[in-house]
Amino acid sequence: MRYPEDIITLKFITTSDLHGAIFQYDFIENEVTKSSLAQIYTYVKEQRAYDDQHIILLDNGDMLQGQPVVYHSNYLKPKEGHICANVFNFMKYDAATVGNHDIETGHKVYDKLRKDFNFPWLAANAVHKDSKKPYFEPYTIIYKEGVKIAILGLITPSIPNWLPEKIWKGIEFEDMLETAHKWVKHIQTEEDPDLLVGLFHSGVNYKYNNQNAKTYKNENASLLIAQQVPGFDIIFAGHDHQTHNIIVVNSNGDEVMLLDPKNIAKFVSVATVEMAYNKKTLKFDKIDITGLNLEMNFCESEPTFVKKFGDYKNTVKKYVSEPIGVFTRTMNSKDALFGNTAFVDLIHRVQIDVTKANISFASPLSFDTRVKKGEIFVRDMFKIYKFENLLYTIWLTGQEVVDYLEYSYASWFNKMRHSNDSLLSFRISAKGDHYLKGKYYNFSSASGINYIIHLDKQIGQRVEILNFMNGNKFELDVKYKVAINSYRANGGGGHLIEGCKIKHEDLSSRVIKKSDKDLRAIIMNWIIKKGVVTPRTLGNWRAVPNLWWKKGKNKSSRMLYYF
Repeated sequence: MRYPEDIITLKFITTSDLHGAIFQYDFIENEVTKSSLAQIYTYVKEQRAYDDQHIILLDNGDMLQGQPVVYHSNYLKPKEGHICANVFNFMKYDAATVGNHDIETGHKVYDKLRKDFNFPWLAANAVHKDSKKPYFEPYTIIYKEGVKIAILGLITPSIPNWLPEKIWKGIEFEDMLETAHKWVKHIQTEEDPDLLVGLFHSGVNYKYNNQNAKTYKNENASLLIAQQVPGFDIIFAGHDHQTHNIIVVNSNGDEVMLLDPKNIAKFVSVATVEMAYNKKTLKFDKIDITGLNLEMNFCESEPTFVKKFGDYKNTVKKYVSEPIGVFTRTMNSKDALFGNTAFVDLIHRVQIDVTKANISFASPLSFDTRVKKGEIFVRDMFKIYKFENLLYTIWLTGQEVVDYLEYSYASWFNKMRHSNDSLLSFRISAKGDHYLKGKYYNFSSASGINYIIHLDKQIGQRVEILNFMNGNKFELDVKYKVAINSYRANGGGGHLIEGCKIKHEDLSSRVIKKSDKDLRAIIMNWIIKKGVVTPRTLGNWRAVPNLWWKKGKNKSSRMLYYF
């Protein structure tokens, strides 16, 4: 093979956490968006027109959940060609890594997609339980004008903490650091690439959720690998929905470019690499790497993309526009962050009605959305319930119910010292910006019981359960049936593991029943049967002192929503 004398410039373009943002249209809000894969393709096509031989297009996972357009392919038309396979193949992706929300779709979906993609789908640390061999492809080799590029894919290993086992049955998710050490050694020995790229569906902040650098199977290990596993030239991170563009010095003193393009097609991470052929070593040497996260809202949707997939877009628009019932009142998810609210209580009502459980646990899954009174449609169900969780019935003792709620409100409501304190728990950045300490989707309330949150008491001693809503006595040493989503039932958020002190391996023994359908579908069917629904606050819990709650709520609302 004859190698060029001049420097070769490679350009990596990486997407991540698209969450169904394929078209420049939000099927849930029924409006045009500022970012989409259709716009990214405009940029990719322009770059290829300029220098097609040196462009490498990659994706870093979580493409299969978020918008109804992917839900439609995942579950409603599973036998037809999947929209993601059709779009990604059309765009000629070179490789992609599997994300946790891709696994969430279940074996039928992701096993089929593995075959339908015209590129390798990577996850070296997702292995067969028995053989320990990778379930997906561990890495791939790409050649660009003689430059040999190895791309290693890794997935966050925390999936068993969030998803039911039947979804990932037969797969084990190994520690990312251990896997990286193992496969980098293999790749260097067996492949001897000119360039090694990490494509990791895992975030940058390894301290997230009370973890640290030594936490085994750390959810967000991308930075740790950049620091501790020599050999990588570029690492693309994802999963955390953040933008990152940093140079990391690894344990060998070498520089590693670390990039992360946020989510829903707002950015692409672009790494430009200059390589020169070394006649002595007969290999290419890396001369320079530059990186940036490029915002995509300046691009228009690419016309051939729009035309090719227009029929599918229209099919899904028709689907989400189907009426399913009538609401007599408007619901707002904002209210759910400050107290007892109709938005979450609708979920509670459905869960208790369907399972006949004694108690229901539920959280707001949307930060800022409204479902208006009047006729409601399929699209509104994606506002009410954002994820494809299943509905579980488990048993907990009365004491564990208390512990669960104490854990939930510990990250939710501040310990107020006076009426001028904030109701919500915030952390303040160096710039003075306020951010919630906890994740709003972990702010889990209960129904079926009447209880009080004492804002002025010590955290861990604030929940007072009065009785059941039907008047029955609540007892600490009695076992109760609890309706809860699959994410929470499998340990997500830490409520059962850290709050109730139930070992992760013992969670399955608590399960009484699991639903076949996802909670969104269950809620939708419930509404269809009712026909007309009046969203209402059940009024079974409150925070005291009442004046403190009111003033703290107003202060927190201004801090959080800037009004």
